[in-house]
Amino acid sequence: MQEPLVSFEGVAKRFGSYVAVQKMDLQIHKGEFLAIMGSSGCGKTTTLRMLAGLEAPSEGVIRLAGQAINDLPSWSRDTPMVWQSLALFPFLNVIENVEFALKMRGIGRAERRRRAEQWLERMQIAEFADRNIAQLSGGQRQRVALARSLVVEPEILLLDEPLSALDAALKVRMQSVLKNLQRETGITFVYVTHSQSEAFSMADRVVIMSRGKIEQIGTPQEIYRTPRTRFVADFLGSSNIFPGQLTRDAGGRAAIATPSGDFVLAGGGQGATPGQAASLIVLDTKMQIHFQPPPDAVNTIEARMIGEEFIGATATIYFETGAGQEIRVQKSHEELADLPLAVGRSFHLSWSPADGHLVPE
Repeated sequence: MQEPLVSFEGVAKRFGSYVAVQKMDLQIHKGEFLAIMGSSGCGKTTTLRMLAGLEAPSEGVIRLAGQAINDLPSWSRDTPMVWQSLALFPFLNVIENVEFALKMRGIGRAERRRRAEQWLERMQIAEFADRNIAQLSGGQRQRVALARSLVVEPEILLLDEPLSALDAALKVRMQSVLKNLQRETGITFVYVTHSQSEAFSMADRVVIMSRGKIEQIGTPQEIYRTPRTRFVADFLGSSNIFPGQLTRDAGGRAAIATPSGDFVLAGGGQGATPGQAASLIVLDTKMQIHFQPPPDAVNTIEARMIGEEFIGATATIYFETGAGQEIRVQKSHEELADLPLAVGRSFHLSWSPADGHLVPE
């Protein structure tokens, strides 16, 4: 098996009594796009800064290409970083900004000019080579920052929320630029963000962190379909969560008793023990809406419609059960066309046991 490009081995970071990153083990593979996401203060940026050499681990070892780099200064690591603020030099023009890292490495003037021009061309900003940074748009500055980091042809590029200052439409375009760039160059990207849409649209694997701890690592599809913890399901916001206690129904099937009802589980409850506290996770796209009680459905619940939200080709309908739990259902407009949707009206919601995912507490 190929050795990982980066390994965090029992790495933790403390600032006095505050634990920013709990003891973690993480491997990053050569040529992959890895996103680290979580809310503010979860430890994602501290993790990136330790890899960049801007923070020293309190314990554990970080390896790059098999070499321990804990004591290696940041300028010797070949791990350039694209910052949220971009950190471009206002006193240099565009091409001089891109040339800067090459100049620091002692590359001759003609060669660094050739390589800088090549990257400006690749980033589709060659026409702005002689412009002042202040004369560029946000998206153009973003491309200059990427060209400046990539012109040294590193093995790995670190990106700390680089799109956060851009407007929504420009973010989507830059996501496409980043994804294509990573695929074309084969450079390993480690991308920190709090945005689920950014991480899931670009990354091969996603790391979700909370309170300095890794909650789950997996492909976007794995994490979206089967969140491993209650926190991950809550954080993604696309699941309905029914906390309760494992039990058996009248037919002896594995089930979960919740304040909103008792629901049958698939696969014998995934090996869970009756009496154990757990949560049933059901994706909002897997729930069906019926005006009349569905005759063949196994898991059904009656709820009152309390609102709706339109998002492009889909709509999210919000319901509330008699127990006060909010439930969301996402459907295409075509699927909703024949339903008499109206706020305050009662409907019956259903889902297959196979579409429920159990998370033990």
